[in-house]
Amino acid sequence: MATRLDRVTIPSAGGERVDLAGLGIVWKIEGAEANERFSVVHHPLAPRALAAPLHRHTREDEYSYVLEGTLGALLGDEVVTAEPGTWVFKPRDQWHTFWNAGDTPCEIIEIISPAGFENFFRGLAEVYAGGGEPDRSRFAELCVRYGVDMDPESVPGLCERFGLTHPLADSRPD
Repeated sequence: MATRLDRVTIPSAGGERVDLAGLGIVWKIEGAEANERFSVVHHPLAPRALAAPLHRHTREDEYSYVLEGTLGALLGDEVVTAEPGTWVFKPRDQWHTFWNAGDTPCEIIEIISPAGFENFFRGLAEVYAGGGEPDRSRFAELCVRYGVDMDPESVPGLCERFGLTHPLADSRPD
């Protein structure tokens, strides 16, 4: 089965950008382009920014490659720090989160397998669109639809423990 990727190259500025309150999400390859086997996202992270609450995927594995800066990650109970050129593996069913552990920008490329999780991010952007308090029932439904367990209550503790900020901290669903 051949992939449907019509592009031979993907420019550095190419890809669909999803606005999620300051979290960098740029889809480089979507599942439809790769027969739903994988997708690729570019995450630029601001200094000391937590990317997500503690969460786990029940369907996808994630492979993060550090391009620039220092990536921190909590994988189960293990805390890791990754410099440029390092891969971090986040297997399905493992509670995890990640952040920019440095005082300069961090950029990662993430391979997500199988594909489909790009639609979770689109839905999440809709839940948080317009600012203010997000619709908690829509957030919960989105997590169920995409097989994600998320612990929004972990954000304050993670930010305090690792000296981080989180763009959605003031509007996260309980």
